[in-house]
Amino acid sequence: MSSVLERFLRYVAVPSNADPLGKETPSSPGQWEMARLLAAEMEALGLEDVVVDGHAYVTATLPSNLPSGRDVPVVGLIAHLDTSPAVTDQSVSPRVVRYEGGEVVLDAEGRYRLSPGEFPELEDYVGQDLVVTDGRTLLGADDKAGVAEILAAVEHLKAHPEIPRGKVRIAFTPDEEIGHGAELLDLEAFGADFAFTVDGGPLGELSFETFNAARADVTIRGRSVHPGTAKGKMINAVLVGAELIARLPSGETPARTEGRQGFFHVESFRGDVEEARLEILVRDHDRGRFDERKSFLETAVEEVGRESGARLDLELREQYLNMGALFEGEARRIVDLARRAMAASDVPVREVPVRGGTDGSRLSFRGLLTPNLFTGGHNFHGRCEYIPLAAMEKAVEVLVNLLRQVAGPGTAALGR
Repeated sequence: MSSVLERFLRYVAVPSNADPLGKETPSSPGQWEMARLLAAEMEALGLEDVVVDGHAYVTATLPSNLPSGRDVPVVGLIAHLDTSPAVTDQSVSPRVVRYEGGEVVLDAEGRYRLSPGEFPELEDYVGQDLVVTDGRTLLGADDKAGVAEILAAVEHLKAHPEIPRGKVRIAFTPDEEIGHGAELLDLEAFGADFAFTVDGGPLGELSFETFNAARADVTIRGRSVHPGTAKGKMINAVLVGAELIARLPSGETPARTEGRQGFFHVESFRGDVEEARLEILVRDHDRGRFDERKSFLETAVEEVGRESGARLDLELREQYLNMGALFEGEARRIVDLARRAMAASDVPVREVPVRGGTDGSRLSFRGLLTPNLFTGGHNFHGRCEYIPLAAMEKAVEVLVNLLRQVAGPGTAALGR
């Protein structure tokens, strides 16, 4: 079995959904299990400085094999431990299928299918092995594929000391899926000059631009009265929430936008007559439009509250900002390293803005420039998630070539 596949199947067996209601970091116990498993595996690989800190951040060092005195940048490779809470990852049961075209039926009842009619990119993988779910859970390629690819690359480099490399720092971080943003990673102790997250989508994706992102939590407090005598008295919090949703632009949802088009995403809506709660994600690549979206939502909440008589409390907080402006001028050389590594691996580069978040965004604003590399996966956060084995293996090859590029001449001052 492929080393990266073996690792990936082992990691997805550990449930590690992030918990958006969790009060601690990490937000779920499964992330601790992942952290300890990865630390043990890195120690077995002979990595140095393996540490699991008090928040389940796992760090380690792959030392340089260059001659003494050769000064090249220290590179960080980063992936996250958690999976999205959008769909459970309890008892993930992946399987590897050889895709020969047509539909792939995921579950025994036939309710969940991969069809090229709905997912046309499937046709790019005819004749390849795909890792798929059984329809009951998500798969967890976001980001356990990234974890597996980093450690498979490290394993390859340890087995091939003739491949030149500088010092590599590795970090596996918690709670990316709920916007934690690697906030507690000690950058001084980590000691990388620049880094790459391995957390992207299909083969060849290279990203150094993200959304500007905010999260709105709206609590609606209504008034319950017996429906037989409710006229002029009842304030139904659920209906008030529905009115607020109706104020949002109908064409500006994730399902109706692409590229650099922003959106409002109603992530959850639950409640009863007395109290309801809405969770809305606000996203836009353009900072001006992002600020307009936040103002629009604030105004809509105020108006619906005034017109309905309900009490609406809005908590609106920024999660991360677009890191694109940070990768101009000299910083482009970091992106060029990734381009050259992909070219050396015969992987066509697809520079795409991330329609989501990445730990690299917040890390870049903290001073550690961190573009995002592909994992090879598709349909993250859902039951139809899948990843081609060949794409995972190419990701490993790209990482090896990336570190070889950094060890070459002319990189000594890069990122410093």
